[in-house]
Amino acid sequence: MIVSLIPLNKFSIDSQGWLAHIRHLISPNYDERPADTIVDWLVIHCISLPPGTYGDSWIDRLFTNTLDSNAHPYFQEIHHLKVSAHALITRQGLLTQYVSFHKRAWHAGVSSLQGRTNCNDFTIGIELEGTDTTLYEQIQYQTLAQLIQALIVTYPSLSIDRIVGHEQIAPGRKTDPGVGFDWGYLKKLLADK
Repeated sequence: MIVSLIPLNKFSIDSQGWLAHIRHLISPNYDERPADTIVDWLVIHCISLPPGTYGDSWIDRLFTNTLDSNAHPYFQEIHHLKVSAHALITRQGLLTQYVSFHKRAWHAGVSSLQGRTNCNDFTIGIELEGTDTTLYEQIQYQTLAQLIQALIVTYPSLSIDRIVGHEQIAPGRKTDPGVGFDWGYLKKLLADK
Protein backbone atom coordinates (compact mmCIF):
# COMPACT_ATOMS: atom_id res chain seq x y z
CA MET A 1 0.00 0.00 0.00
CA ILE A 2 1.29 3.48 -0.90
CA VAL A 3 0.11 6.31 1.33
CA SER A 4 0.20 10.02 0.75
CA LEU A 5 3.36 11.79 1.72
CA ILE A 6 3.25 12.67 5.39
CA PRO A 7 6.42 14.16 6.90
CA LEU A 8 8.51 11.15 7.84
CA ASN A 9 10.01 12.97 10.80
CA LYS A 10 6.65 12.32 12.49
CA PHE A 11 7.18 8.60 12.02
CA SER A 12 9.47 6.24 13.79
CA ILE A 13 11.27 3.08 12.88
CA ASP A 14 9.86 0.19 14.85
CA SER A 15 11.82 -2.34 16.87
CA GLN A 16 12.03 -4.62 13.83
CA GLY A 17 13.61 -1.92 11.65
CA TRP A 18 10.55 -1.00 9.57
CA LEU A 19 9.25 2.48 8.89
CA ALA A 20 5.50 2.93 9.42
CA HIS A 21 2.94 4.13 6.89
CA ILE A 22 4.90 3.38 3.72
CA ARG A 23 4.86 0.59 1.18
CA HIS A 24 6.78 -2.55 2.23
CA LEU A 25 7.84 -5.12 -0.35
CA ILE A 26 10.13 -7.66 1.30
CA SER A 27 13.19 -8.70 -0.67
CA PRO A 28 14.73 -12.13 -0.07
CA ASN A 29 18.14 -10.55 -0.73
CA TYR A 30 19.34 -9.75 2.76
CA ASP A 31 20.95 -11.40 5.74
CA GLU A 32 22.09 -10.64 9.27
CA ARG A 33 24.69 -8.00 9.95
CA PRO A 34 27.81 -9.30 11.73
CA ALA A 35 27.43 -9.44 15.51
CA ASP A 36 27.99 -6.13 17.30
CA THR A 37 27.93 -4.13 14.07
CA ILE A 38 27.18 -0.45 14.47
CA VAL A 39 25.27 1.07 11.56
CA ASP A 40 27.16 4.31 11.01
CA TRP A 41 27.02 5.21 7.30
CA LEU A 42 24.33 5.82 4.70
CA VAL A 43 24.94 5.10 1.00
CA ILE A 44 22.95 6.88 -1.73
CA HIS A 45 22.41 4.99 -4.99
CA CYS A 46 20.35 5.47 -8.11
CA ILE A 47 18.51 2.99 -10.29
CA SER A 48 16.14 2.91 -13.23
CA LEU A 49 15.03 -0.11 -15.22
CA PRO A 50 15.55 -0.26 -18.08
CA PRO A 51 18.12 2.54 -17.75
CA GLY A 52 16.41 5.92 -18.06
CA THR A 53 12.89 4.48 -17.72
CA TYR A 54 10.78 5.41 -14.71
CA GLY A 55 7.55 4.36 -13.07
CA ASP A 56 7.38 0.65 -13.88
CA SER A 57 7.60 -2.28 -11.47
CA TRP A 58 10.97 -3.50 -12.76
CA ILE A 59 12.94 -2.31 -9.73
CA ASP A 60 10.54 -4.17 -7.44
CA ARG A 61 11.01 -7.24 -9.59
CA LEU A 62 14.81 -6.98 -9.54
CA PHE A 63 14.88 -6.68 -5.75
CA THR A 64 12.47 -9.62 -5.34
CA ASN A 65 14.18 -11.93 -7.87
CA THR A 66 11.19 -11.91 -10.23
CA LEU A 67 12.63 -9.89 -13.13
CA ASP A 68 11.63 -11.41 -16.48
CA SER A 69 14.80 -11.68 -18.55
CA ASN A 70 12.72 -11.63 -21.75
CA ALA A 71 10.89 -8.37 -20.98
CA HIS A 72 13.78 -6.17 -22.17
CA PRO A 73 17.23 -6.91 -23.66
CA TYR A 74 18.97 -5.18 -20.73
CA PHE A 75 17.28 -7.54 -18.29
CA GLN A 76 19.15 -10.48 -19.81
CA GLU A 77 22.32 -8.96 -18.33
CA ILE A 78 20.97 -8.42 -14.82
CA HIS A 79 18.08 -10.82 -14.10
CA HIS A 80 20.39 -13.27 -12.30
CA LEU A 81 21.66 -10.68 -9.79
CA LYS A 82 20.71 -11.08 -6.15
CA VAL A 83 20.60 -7.45 -5.00
CA SER A 84 18.50 -5.20 -2.82
CA ALA A 85 18.44 -1.88 -1.06
CA HIS A 86 16.84 -0.95 2.19
CA ALA A 87 14.56 1.54 0.47
CA LEU A 88 13.71 3.22 -2.85
CA ILE A 89 12.45 6.76 -3.40
CA THR A 90 10.57 7.15 -6.68
CA ARG A 91 10.54 10.23 -8.92
CA GLN A 92 7.27 11.17 -7.17
CA GLY A 93 8.89 10.97 -3.74
CA LEU A 94 7.13 7.75 -2.74
CA LEU A 95 9.03 5.40 -0.52
CA THR A 96 9.20 1.60 -0.61
CA GLN A 97 11.14 -0.38 1.98
CA TYR A 98 12.53 -3.76 0.90
CA VAL A 99 14.76 -4.74 3.82
CA SER A 100 14.60 -3.98 7.54
CA PHE A 101 17.13 -1.29 8.40
CA HIS A 102 18.42 -3.64 11.09
CA LYS A 103 19.38 -6.25 8.47
CA ARG A 104 22.13 -6.27 5.84
CA ALA A 105 20.78 -5.38 2.39
CA TRP A 106 22.89 -6.35 -0.61
CA HIS A 107 23.42 -2.92 -2.14
CA ALA A 108 27.12 -2.02 -2.04
CA GLY A 109 28.92 -4.95 -3.63
CA VAL A 110 32.70 -4.86 -3.55
CA SER A 111 33.32 -1.69 -1.57
CA SER A 112 35.41 0.07 1.04
CA LEU A 113 35.04 3.14 3.21
CA GLN A 114 37.76 4.64 5.38
CA GLY A 115 39.71 1.38 5.35
CA ARG A 116 36.69 -0.81 6.09
CA THR A 117 35.60 -3.33 3.46
CA ASN A 118 32.22 -5.02 2.97
CA CYS A 119 30.24 -1.81 3.32
CA ASN A 120 26.94 -3.70 3.38
CA ASP A 121 27.85 -4.72 6.93
CA PHE A 122 27.65 -1.22 8.44
CA THR A 123 25.62 0.87 6.00
CA ILE A 124 22.05 1.54 4.99
CA GLY A 125 21.47 1.68 1.24
CA ILE A 126 18.89 4.07 -0.23
CA GLU A 127 18.08 4.03 -3.94
CA LEU A 128 16.73 7.04 -5.79
CA GLU A 129 14.84 6.38 -9.00
CA GLY A 130 17.02 8.07 -11.59
CA THR A 131 20.24 7.87 -13.54
CA ASP A 132 23.70 9.08 -12.68
CA THR A 133 23.54 11.75 -15.41
CA THR A 134 20.10 13.31 -14.88
CA LEU A 135 18.78 15.67 -12.23
CA TYR A 136 16.70 14.32 -9.36
CA GLU A 137 13.30 15.69 -8.41
CA GLN A 138 12.93 18.11 -5.51
CA ILE A 139 10.37 15.80 -3.88
CA GLN A 140 12.97 13.01 -3.88
CA TYR A 141 15.36 15.19 -1.89
CA GLN A 142 12.60 16.13 0.54
CA THR A 143 11.64 12.51 1.12
CA LEU A 144 15.30 11.52 1.40
CA ALA A 145 15.98 14.24 3.98
CA GLN A 146 12.97 13.18 6.04
CA LEU A 147 14.04 9.54 5.85
CA ILE A 148 17.58 10.42 6.91
CA GLN A 149 16.22 12.29 9.93
CA ALA A 150 14.20 9.23 10.97
CA LEU A 151 17.29 7.03 10.54
CA ILE A 152 19.48 9.36 12.61
CA VAL A 153 16.98 9.11 15.47
CA THR A 154 17.15 5.30 15.34
CA TYR A 155 20.89 4.98 14.65
CA PRO A 156 22.74 7.63 16.69
CA SER A 157 26.06 6.79 14.97
CA LEU A 158 24.61 8.12 11.70
CA SER A 159 24.93 11.83 11.02
CA ILE A 160 24.72 14.35 8.22
CA ASP A 161 28.47 13.90 7.74
CA ARG A 162 28.19 10.13 7.33
CA ILE A 163 26.40 10.04 3.97
CA VAL A 164 28.22 8.94 0.82
CA GLY A 165 27.43 7.98 -2.74
CA HIS A 166 27.94 4.51 -4.15
CA GLU A 167 30.60 6.09 -6.37
CA GLN A 168 32.61 6.98 -3.26
CA ILE A 169 32.72 3.45 -1.84
CA ALA A 170 33.23 1.69 -5.19
CA PRO A 171 35.26 4.18 -7.26
CA GLY A 172 35.92 3.13 -10.83
CA ARG A 173 33.19 0.50 -10.58
CA LYS A 174 30.14 2.65 -9.77
CA THR A 175 29.15 6.20 -10.70
CA ASP A 176 25.90 6.71 -8.79
CA PRO A 177 24.17 8.79 -7.67
CA GLY A 178 26.22 10.76 -10.19
CA VAL A 179 26.62 14.31 -11.39
CA GLY A 180 22.88 14.95 -11.24
CA PHE A 181 22.79 14.58 -7.47
CA ASP A 182 22.93 17.89 -5.58
CA TRP A 183 24.81 17.13 -2.34
CA GLY A 184 24.64 20.78 -1.30
CA TYR A 185 20.86 20.85 -1.56
CA LEU A 186 20.54 17.66 0.50
CA LYS A 187 22.84 19.10 3.20
CA LYS A 188 20.78 22.32 3.24
CA LEU A 189 17.54 20.36 3.70
CA LEU A 190 19.11 18.36 6.52
CA ALA A 191 20.49 21.48 8.20
CA ASP A 192 17.03 23.10 8.08
CA LYS A 193 15.40 20.17 9.92
